[in-house]
Amino acid sequence: MDIATILRTEAVKTVSAISSKKRLFHELGDLAAQVYGLKSAEVATALQERESLGPTGVGGGIALPHARLDGLPQVHGLFIRVEKPLDFESVDRQPVDLVFALLAPQDAGVEHLKALAVVSRTMRDPALCAKLRANSDPQTLHTLLTAQPRVQAA
Repeated sequence: MDIATILRTEAVKTVSAISSKKRLFHELGDLAAQVYGLKSAEVATALQERESLGPTGVGGGIALPHARLDGLPQVHGLFIRVEKPLDFESVDRQPVDLVFALLAPQDAGVEHLKALAVVSRTMRDPALCAKLRANSDPQTLHTLLTAQPRVQAA
């Protein structure tokens, strides 16, 4: 599995500022509705419910929110670069500006875990994160994310 199989070009966006996690989840829901035809409110609610189990801010300004949804045919990715970092209750208490969300089928099992592993490994690359932070064009961001070498998930 690689990022190009789960992240469409249209699912990448830059926003100037988001005031809260809740607003971010609504933004991700809207993006999922536009790109994948999902119900915005369902996506936002699922992400919020997962977040209530524990913050998905993994440190270094990166968040990897994820949720399972009924009726999805496959894992879908969404990427938002936030120009003004927001508090995300991350493990390192640093604000977040790079958000890669994953939406998986309710019964995805190992596919969801593989996607999460690939995204996590990719986003741990400091050079990639620096390039993502230096660009705001969605097409460029998508190219940077999908040009990474194929990473084998567990």
